[in-house]
Order: sequence, then C-alpha cells, then structure tokens
Amino acid sequence: MKTLLDRMREARSLLFAPGHRPDRFEKAAASRADGIVLDLEDSVGPGEKPCARKNIERWLSSGGIGAVRINGVGTQWFEEDLAMVAEFPLAVLVPKADPEATREVFGRLAPGSCVLPIVETARGILEARSVCAQPGVVRAIFGNVDLAKELGIDLADLSALSAARSQLVLASAAAGVTAPLDGVTVVLDDDEKLRSDSVHASLLGYRGKICLHPRQIDIVHAAFAPAEAELQWARNVVDAAGNGSITKLDGQMIGKPIVDRARELLARSAISYGQA
Repeated sequence: MKTLLDRMREARSLLFAPGHRPDRFEKAAASRADGIVLDLEDSVGPGEKPCARKNIERWLSSGGIGAVRINGVGTQWFEEDLAMVAEFPLAVLVPKADPEATREVFGRLAPGSCVLPIVETARGILEARSVCAQPGVVRAIFGNVDLAKELGIDLADLSALSAARSQLVLASAAAGVTAPLDGVTVVLDDDEKLRSDSVHASLLGYRGKICLHPRQIDIVHAAFAPAEAELQWARNVVDAAGNGSITKLDGQMIGKPIVDRARELLARSAISYGQA
C-alpha cells in the first residue's frame, strides 16, 4: 500500500474543497483527482473559519481522507488550525511559505505527516531552495494568484510568470524533492485555457496542478501524462541502451542522462495509467 508521502509525490492533481462546505468533501473524495485539499484559508471567510475547522476535524476523525491547507503563520487562525491538523498524520499545505514557516509547521505535526509549501510571494521564490530543503517537504506548490498580485503581473500572462515558475522547478530539483505542482487556472469554463496553462507548466518541469473544480481533472491529467510519441521514444532509448553503455539511436548519442530521462517518462506513464 502506498504511503501518504508516496501519494503526494505522485499526485498529478489536487482538488480543493472549501472547509465550510462539508457537502463537497465526499464528492471531492469520489472524484478522479489524485488527492483532495480541505481548505481553511482563502476560500473560507473569516466568520466561517471556526465552523470549517470543525467540519474538517469531524471528517478526518471519521476516517475521511484529504490534505489540509491551514491559515498562514501570524494570522489569528494559525494556532487553532495547527492544533487541529496536528491530531492526524496529514499532508499540510503551508500558505505564504518561507523557510521559517515551513519548518515551524512540520515541527509541530504528528509523526508520518508531511508539508507542501505554497510558494506565492517574492521572498518565497527567492528563497525557494531553502523552502524546499526544509524537513518534511515532499514537494512545493506554485502560488500563481498571490504572486501575480504582489508583483503587479497579469495572472493570465503565462510568459510574465515563467521565470518564477522555472525558479521553483530548479529549487525543487536542487533540494532533491519531487517536481512541483502548478497553481490554479481560475477560469472554470474555458477548457483550452486550462489545457494551455497545464501544457505550459508541464514543459517547464511541473508534474501536476491544483484544481478548483472536478471538471478540470481529466484535462490536467492528460496534459501531464507523457504523449505516446514520447513514450515510444523512451522505449526505443531503453531498448537501445541495453547494458547501459553509450550508443547511438537515430543519429543521437544515447548516454546515461538520456536513458534516465527515458526511464522517468515510462515510470510517469505507469503512474498515469494506474500501473504502479
């Protein structure tokens, strides 16, 4: 059976469900998403946060599944949020993540827990390698909405945030954690926009995306799955590599980095189609 950490590392999609809407928890859990996030932060108004916290605690206590996004360090809700999630072995999403906040949250969680820092501030991006290297981090999440607001950038302009997106991919690799999850596409009824956003993130090295609605899940999964042409190339490379010595395929030199890349694609395909 896969562990919590395995599931978080392999997730191509995490579907958010607001904590003040417990009627959505079961629907989210039954969706095709690789994981769900029960939210205490931005989707929940200030007056609804205590009720949302109780809803999530009740769900988890009854055996329900889900990661939890808590309110950030320094907010008036942080301590109560953290006390509640610390009762369970959980994946906890840390908003406005910096090294100190990420370390503090993980240090107070139950054994078996992990953290997914949401890197969504200029400081977070500039310190992303340190954030990703903190104990308990399995992978990071790119917080495109808050970062675009802080920088005064149009959220819909993919090129404007490309440098920041790439920096988080590099930081994750340098820290030795799984490639990050991309942030949300806020337009819910535009499949082409969602597909374009997902493909763009995939080309930059992301391996999944946050979803706001179940209808987004299949498009996200397809965008982050290796294409058949890529898989055939990968099979050809692995076959040609044989015992691992450098060889040539279709005029291209095939060495260890290329073989490793081919094997990684095949492994991702097995996860995508439920073979792992």
